Amino acid sequence: MSHVINKVEWYLKKAQKELKKSKKHRGIIKIEPDLNKAKEHINKAEHYLKATNYLKKGNFSDISASTVFYSMYHCLLAIALKLGYESRNQECTFALIYYLIEERKINFDENLLNKIASLDIEEGEKTSVEIREQYQYGTNLSLKDNLYEELFELAKNIISRTKEIIEG
Repeated sequence: MSHVINKVEWYLKKAQKELKKSKKHRGIIKIEPDLNKAKEHINKAEHYLKATNYLKKGNFSDISASTVFYSMYHCLLAIALKLGYESRNQECTFALIYYLIEERKINFDENLLNKIASLDIEEGEKTSVEIREQYQYGTNLSLKDNLYEELFELAKNIISRTKEIIEG
């Protein structure tokens, strides 16, 4: 069994244990696929992308590191919902999408996912998670133009790909 399959199974079990103790979980649960909710997440992703552009124009590109990340993250939540999963934790969501790719349940380029978050990050590379954290918690007031453009294009690409998956 692969590392990602083990992680997803652990997150599923974790959520079930948490649900037995309370009505909340911080893992993954299997639910009925919800295409309407998936589309709402795509709308939220597009909303965050518009905010990203707005912030850049207003010289708040450091804050746009967060909005562009959440634009992409909402796409992953949309994919999960379309396939009948609810995730309440970023790490769980990333593992789930890797699992869905590995199991060929979705046609999503793993390299795109690696740019958002990676289970096995290569030395010197930064994911959008790390960039978001750097600019959200750090003191830099501006995102470099080339980095901003790269993240913005990545988010547009991921939204486009997600729409294909949701509508397909």
